[in-house]
Amino acid sequence: MRVASFNDGRVGLVAAGQVREVSQFPPAAPGQSSAMRRFIHAWSEGEQNPHLLDPTALSDVTLMAPVPDPGKIFAAPVNYRDHQLEMDEAVQVSGLGLFLKAPTSVIGHGGQVQLPYLDRRFDQEGEVAVVIGRRARHVSKSDALDHVFGVTALLDMTMRGGEDRSTRKSFETFTPMGPWIVTLDELPGVESLTFSCRVNETVRQDSSTARLIWGIADLVSYASSITTLEPGDVITSGTPAGVGPVEDGDSIEVTIDGLGGSLRVSVSTEGAVPCPTKVEQG
Repeated sequence: MRVASFNDGRVGLVAAGQVREVSQFPPAAPGQSSAMRRFIHAWSEGEQNPHLLDPTALSDVTLMAPVPDPGKIFAAPVNYRDHQLEMDEAVQVSGLGLFLKAPTSVIGHGGQVQLPYLDRRFDQEGEVAVVIGRRARHVSKSDALDHVFGVTALLDMTMRGGEDRSTRKSFETFTPMGPWIVTLDELPGVESLTFSCRVNETVRQDSSTARLIWGIADLVSYASSITTLEPGDVITSGTPAGVGPVEDGDSIEVTIDGLGGSLRVSVSTEGAVPCPTKVEQG
């Protein structure tokens, strides 16, 4: 099943170039704002026969981030050894844990990444993200994937420098996601998904979740030991080697095997100003 958020926050099932809107939702529980979060919760509770309206061509709708309002976005720093070597990092995810990105940094397929400063370097980081489907607290690695609703493509846009990771990665528009969520039953295996990231049609990153230091189940289990994960929360894998600078006018595309579509965004410096912080990269 491929599930998208579109237009003004509607939810629809995607197939054969069309989207069929889900027309009925249960009342929102506390903390469940968007239709997508309510849909995910209802699906995880066994309500798996949604009422659908007539199909509309995908080309006639505007896709949003699949989860427009995630409660939490957990990200994994230095979770590929080739990226550790590329960045000359002394430690990796096992010594760093996870960090949080601001939910307000999310944009959808076809959106525009707005670089905030004129005098800093900004890089693309293509990743595989999972969306939590069932509440999870202190879940084991063996049970972790039972709490995952599905997979989506994600870009962890990054400002290089010595500021805290959450600061450098939480600017508005710095977490593109999409184009939709694919449930795990339609994927060859979340722990061995191949994916690529292109900038201006040139491949920069080409890897697999099989090469992660901490796999997807490890990440979900660990995140659930920090705090309660709720339906619609997002956990993203970390990025492999191949990160590089992006600038005004660039286009970025992330493709995941089995997703059935690519996440594409553009880059702009419109409105950018000089950076007020001058922290050297560590």
